[in-house]
Amino acid sequence: MASAMFRNGRQHWRQISKLAAVAGPAGLPSNIAVRHFASEAGSASGSSGTKWFIGLAGLTGAVWAAEKYGYLGNVLGLPPRASKDGVATNLDYKAIREDIASLLDAEDYDDGSYGPVLVRLAWHSSGTYSKEDGTGGSNGATMRFRPEAEHSANAGLHIARELLEPIKKKYPGISYSDLWTLAGCVAVEEMGGPQINWKPGRSDKIDHKACPEDGRLPDGAKGASHVRDIFYRMGFNDQEIVALSGAHSLGRCHTDRSGFENPWTNSPTTFSNLYFTELLDTKWKKRKWNGPPQYENPSKELMMLETDLSLIKDKSFRKYVELYAKDQDKFFEDFAAAYQKLLHLGVPVNHPGQHAPA
Repeated sequence: MASAMFRNGRQHWRQISKLAAVAGPAGLPSNIAVRHFASEAGSASGSSGTKWFIGLAGLTGAVWAAEKYGYLGNVLGLPPRASKDGVATNLDYKAIREDIASLLDAEDYDDGSYGPVLVRLAWHSSGTYSKEDGTGGSNGATMRFRPEAEHSANAGLHIARELLEPIKKKYPGISYSDLWTLAGCVAVEEMGGPQINWKPGRSDKIDHKACPEDGRLPDGAKGASHVRDIFYRMGFNDQEIVALSGAHSLGRCHTDRSGFENPWTNSPTTFSNLYFTELLDTKWKKRKWNGPPQYENPSKELMMLETDLSLIKDKSFRKYVELYAKDQDKFFEDFAAAYQKLLHLGVPVNHPGQHAPA
């Protein structure tokens, strides 16, 4: 009862906060070209005056881009405006949180909320990390660039990136990587989930060179072995894998994105342990259709993926599914810890932002 009242309070707050929704231009295309300069010097021919003119033109272009799209440091690859240890501590993170929350409700989008797609953006921008070589992860916001923006697993995420552009414009000192991960936390919390211990301090890459290769995110059509390969590469254990999978209580699949279709639960905008109870209590049957393999409940309104069902077929995974189905508080506790860990993947260990107040 208390949790229901809390969620209703959050919903009421979001309705009020719409009156003060963040102002800004329409979302920018996700594939905007970013100018960058060659790493090697050009030909020695030509006068110094010509070189000076070209350099000035390039700098002018950078300043113009910064003026139009945000903080100049983001164009030049510098850290955000800062007052301490390279972290933008002068930013009003409470105000940013409130502005993100004001964007969530949307009658003309999936189930009336952008919350699930913001959780997915934070997840996919972080879940490319490899502990083997330290590549990928949330630091860098490399999904702004091709080819990562066009990876099949990221289909539809331009909606979330463009939704957040007015906030980036309003608070140019925040990096994209901080904004995306913070938005994922706010979305979880606003949809009734646990509070996430988020920290600022991530920086953005200036080009595509740090984009991870395709194939680092889970393939919903595969089983337990694949799931472990993906998550172990990031440094997660079986318990954390199941806890993070509980985010499938939110959102739905789309045939024009992942190829799959329908939500996992009947409450796709409420963060809860319903995903786990559905896994255990529902008789899932393989769907007969022309799309990729997925499973459906008797009413054919809900679905599960092969990766989802692997959590109850595998003994090690299943014990955590059963635990979280019985104890939502435990699920919230474990999810909050695993999600915080996920959102810090790829951030330098000694990064001052890990200790900055949020």
